[in-house]
Amino acid sequence: MTAIASPALHTSTLASLPLLARGKVRDNYAVGDDRILMVASDRLSAFDVIMGEPIPGKGELLTQMALFWFDKLGHICPNHLTGQTPESVVSADEVAQVRGRSMLVQRLKPLPVEAVVRGYLAGSGWKEYQATQSVCGVALPAGLTNAARLPSPIYTPAAKAAAGEHDENISFERTVEMIGAEHAGRIRDISMALYQAAAAIALEKGMIIADTKFEFGLAPDGTLVLMDEVLTPDSSRYWPVEGYEAALAAGENPPSYDKQFVRDWLEQAQVGGKPWDKTPPAPRLPQAVIDNTAAKYQEALERLTGRNI
Repeated sequence: MTAIASPALHTSTLASLPLLARGKVRDNYAVGDDRILMVASDRLSAFDVIMGEPIPGKGELLTQMALFWFDKLGHICPNHLTGQTPESVVSADEVAQVRGRSMLVQRLKPLPVEAVVRGYLAGSGWKEYQATQSVCGVALPAGLTNAARLPSPIYTPAAKAAAGEHDENISFERTVEMIGAEHAGRIRDISMALYQAAAAIALEKGMIIADTKFEFGLAPDGTLVLMDEVLTPDSSRYWPVEGYEAALAAGENPPSYDKQFVRDWLEQAQVGGKPWDKTPPAPRLPQAVIDNTAAKYQEALERLTGRNI
């Protein structure tokens, strides 16, 4: 496996562009009034808390995977890529901060809906199913088990929360109230089509996409556009096909390509002799946890695209 060549970037510091916002992972800068430079840092968040230690190469891996999917799925929905190089809008001494980890995108009016599609029963969906035999109000057959494939994918939208807060699961009817019937219906239908196309491509590579979320915005002319990241391990639950059947039979969570390795460590981490209460600051991540997490992201990219960084 190829080692990450560039140094880790926890927080970008571009002086040549105005900073719009820093998210859990991305730093967004204004490029004029019609474009945004999205810089994917190597930050990692777990339980909505940003870790103090970056995961080397993570931002590049997320960006390259998102670009792979934008290319594969462009026939289903327009996306926010401008086709222009990020390096062209920063000063020469800042190029190293953006190369390979950035996207220069259209500035859109974001729609306040997280478009979540689930093909398998996992995570919070599994917990809810055990209590109600439904997920986000969608009734499901009896007798399903943890990690089971659903009879067909389901759409379970969420309302975007303010920074530092959890998104709220909502009904499709609520999305209609929020953004109108036309946009709500198109987002649902496009999201289902995106998921089904991506899941088929990933399965050919030996990867299961258990669930994912999409975000959309409106262009000035009203066009609905796919935006932000898409189908990365940060926004999707990826499982290798190897080990899936055994985990399903045992009722366990399958191995994953996301930050579950970090979450598992944090669940048993202690601060001041007590279990971490999942509020900032986060415990310091051991090097082994950092290295294993970086390797998982690298493996996901290599398996999906045949490329490494």
